[in-house]
Amino acid sequence: MVKLSVIVPFYNVQQYAPDTLRSLSANAREDFEFILVDDCSSDGTPEILARAERELPGAVHVRHEKNGGLATARNTGIDRARGEYVTFLDGDDWLARGYYPQLVSAIESLGCDFLRTDHVQTTARARTVHRVPVGPRNVVLNPREAILPADRSTSVDYAYAWAGVYHRRLVDKGLLHFTDGLRTAEDRPWIWKLHREAESFAAVSLLGVFYRRGVASSLTQIGDVRQLDFIRAFDQVIEETAQDPEADTLLPKAVRTYCAIISHHLGSIERFEPAVAKKLKSMSAGALQRMPQDVLEEALDSMDLQRATKLRRLRRRPAAPGVAA
Repeated sequence: MVKLSVIVPFYNVQQYAPDTLRSLSANAREDFEFILVDDCSSDGTPEILARAERELPGAVHVRHEKNGGLATARNTGIDRARGEYVTFLDGDDWLARGYYPQLVSAIESLGCDFLRTDHVQTTARARTVHRVPVGPRNVVLNPREAILPADRSTSVDYAYAWAGVYHRRLVDKGLLHFTDGLRTAEDRPWIWKLHREAESFAAVSLLGVFYRRGVASSLTQIGDVRQLDFIRAFDQVIEETAQDPEADTLLPKAVRTYCAIISHHLGSIERFEPAVAKKLKSMSAGALQRMPQDVLEEALDSMDLQRATKLRRLRRRPAAPGVAA
């Protein structure tokens, strides 16, 4: 039986894919499988992955005929996964040697639905450790209780899918798939759904994922229209949380986070193409108008004056029809 399925989407990362694949090889085990999803790359990535399928134990190479984005690529991997546990890695990141065996051992010992881990962010030669914003470690917790408080960074703000491992029962319950077609912020509806609907999780102080920032092809570095998918992602968070039995308790956190993300993008609007910047303002205005207005007012009252004033002014702006980016 396959113990762990590792899902790794790749898109035009020929410069970094060899490092990623070498780190997978350093984590290979006879009961691990590596599902390498090429999201219709146009560089040398497909050839690198075809060779890896021959040389990396447990590797399976799947190629999309059309680029669908990270969420769709991860879903392809989930549908192919056979493991008792599932985890993710991005095609330009890498792992410490022997990390995955430790990860599996940790979740087996705790017996929870999913596990969250710390990670190392790398930018050029600088490395910074980022911790899961959960206090208790190696203790099984209720995921719903880790969503709040609204005015502090919590587990739902640490949305990296690859910073953890997930039991197959989450796949069977329909909780592990991503919203198909989201090109950015795909982790946000996903992490909220996990915390609302899964039964148990834990955080562990296990370092092994090296997250590469500053990659030129990464959407975090590109100011095109794909960035605006964060609006569709957070609209989904608001809509689904509003249907939760504890919506009155949880919505303030969802709304405040949405406001903070809008403010963040407006604060770096110069990186967007002019037409996209205009669309960002208009779509953000529409998002603010769609939010529950009483909850929004409370959220704005809790923010600093500068951000709150800018968002209130934006809310009065004519909105773009619809939310599609």
